[in-house]
Amino acid sequence: MIEFTAGQLTGWVMLFFWPFVRILSLLAVAPVFGENSVPRTAKIGLALLITWVIAPTLHAIPNIPPVSFAGVWLLIQQILIGVAIGLVMRVAFAAVQAAGDIIGLQMGLGFASFYSAAIGANTMVLAQILNTFAMLLFIAFNGHLVIIGILADTFTRLPLDGGTITAGGWQLAANWGGTVFASGLSLAMPLVASLLTINIAMGILNRASPQLSIFSIGFPLTLLAGLTMLFYLTPQLGELFRHLFMTTFHTVDILLGPTAPANG
Repeated sequence: MIEFTAGQLTGWVMLFFWPFVRILSLLAVAPVFGENSVPRTAKIGLALLITWVIAPTLHAIPNIPPVSFAGVWLLIQQILIGVAIGLVMRVAFAAVQAAGDIIGLQMGLGFASFYSAAIGANTMVLAQILNTFAMLLFIAFNGHLVIIGILADTFTRLPLDGGTITAGGWQLAANWGGTVFASGLSLAMPLVASLLTINIAMGILNRASPQLSIFSIGFPLTLLAGLTMLFYLTPQLGELFRHLFMTTFHTVDILLGPTAPANG
């Protein structure tokens, strides 16, 4: 009869438990995988599958019971590592939504909003459209596969037996939040500048000819100009979003710290 000791069972469980915590934390907030439209059971199942593939390749798995003080601290560390990486990637999509909000306000589409289950609040239609474009392009650029590759690489660069994000990495993640405004405004700048020029021209026209009702023609003219510029800008979104995604992946690479040296 085969018998197992409590220590052996604990070791086998911990072999999969600690990687599972980090993987699930990242998938819960990462783009594509962390969307509210993805069922929780699917996220947990995918995390279990990735853990089952990655766990046997890991070394120096800490045999620490989760109910101990050291286990709770290690649990917090793994959650923070996964959430930090996921949020850094999520910032790129927040910048795209910010660009959509800025463009929508300039076009006079501030009233065109609806409830978005993805963020749990009302969002402008244009911001949701751009976010959908970004999501599709992210998948087309194999961004979801890059996330899984980064996830596997974290266990080499931030091992379970003591690896954690440095203070400089946390500062980098905090500063990266400014990308929401910087990149969002950069994406919206061509339309904002063009629409601002149109508004200035209509203001001058109103001063030159007060009898002309600017309010009756201003909104349709601004809307038509905005839609026309969006029509010509859309083919360029692929390159703009690709550059934003590449910058995001580079930031994650810096966040994880230096690459571990190869063995042997």
